[in-house]
Amino acid sequence: MLKDQQVGAVLPAADIARARGFYRDKLGLEPDNPDAEDNLQYTCGGGTRFLLYQTPNAGTAKNTQIGWMVDDLPAAVAELRANGIVFEEYDFPGLKTEDGIATTPDGSSAAWFLDTEGNILSLNHMA
Repeated sequence: MLKDQQVGAVLPAADIARARGFYRDKLGLEPDNPDAEDNLQYTCGGGTRFLLYQTPNAGTAKNTQIGWMVDDLPAAVAELRANGIVFEEYDFPGLKTEDGIATTPDGSSAAWFLDTEGNILSLNHMA
């Protein structure tokens, strides 16, 4: 029933105005509903969408909450760094980043960063 349906992410924001500025100024995204005050809806590639909504629960998840697929991960990381994004460094069994990028044995790679609300976001490149 769901395998052919588009999916979208839902992200919490403690301060929706602060989040709007981050997604606009750092990621280059504008909301589809610019006049909204308690939620922001964004459309990205292929018609995929995500929603940011106001809640005091923001920043409590310790996992990746949304990720973008990119063709050139090092270039995307460099572009976001130029916008002030700081990438996370991880060193876990089976996952270690080097200069913010982790590469898996199958050749896939990813990089993670936080938004202003404490949400963990990622850039991903599949091998």
